[in-house]
Amino acid sequence: MPLPIRAVIFDFDGLVVDTESTGYLTWKEIFDAHGYHLPVDRYAQVVGSDFNNSYDPRRDLEQLTGGDFDWDAMEVKRRGRETELRHTLSTLPGVVDRLVEAASLTLRTAIASSSPRSWIDSWMVQLSLRDHFHHISTVDDTGKVKPDPSIFLHAAESLGVDPAEVVIFEDSLNGLRAAQAAGMRCIVAPGPMTRHLDFTGAWRQVGSLAEISLRDLV
Repeated sequence: MPLPIRAVIFDFDGLVVDTESTGYLTWKEIFDAHGYHLPVDRYAQVVGSDFNNSYDPRRDLEQLTGGDFDWDAMEVKRRGRETELRHTLSTLPGVVDRLVEAASLTLRTAIASSSPRSWIDSWMVQLSLRDHFHHISTVDDTGKVKPDPSIFLHAAESLGVDPAEVVIFEDSLNGLRAAQAAGMRCIVAPGPMTRHLDFTGAWRQVGSLAEISLRDLV
């Protein structure tokens, strides 16, 4: 029999707030400006991971155009555009409800993200979510990104729970693979960037976190 659930670990990008779509849009605009289309399914390979471990749109555009780019300068402009878009975003359906529910059930909560700490901290301030989490683990803590399980394992250890006592909320295939490698149950709520992917092996798959109840799971 599975161990009881004592903790809930949330991915961040694409799960708490839809930063994945805005990231894709900024890259799609760059590709469009150079006469090329960036398909969602191609970009989706990077969701939940990083450019060094999966798909790299920079390398892709260089190969398509045969040109060299000043990526440092382009990244400054892309980040500026992303900043404009982020002000239109808010938490996705069910996120705050599940956090409030977790508190009522005395479940430990954490974020485990492949993004850097500075990125997550800035969003915690914007969304006023920091007090909802007992811990935050990022790539800065482990040096590795999903599908490597280290970020999830780091979060579980920091929460003081066994991996088998954790349920993961994820939106990406890289996140699901990391949860499986960590020996954790994973509920997947795909977003616009990941709905086309096959999440076979997930404990459950839902349209959003609004469709589930931690009380029922516990």
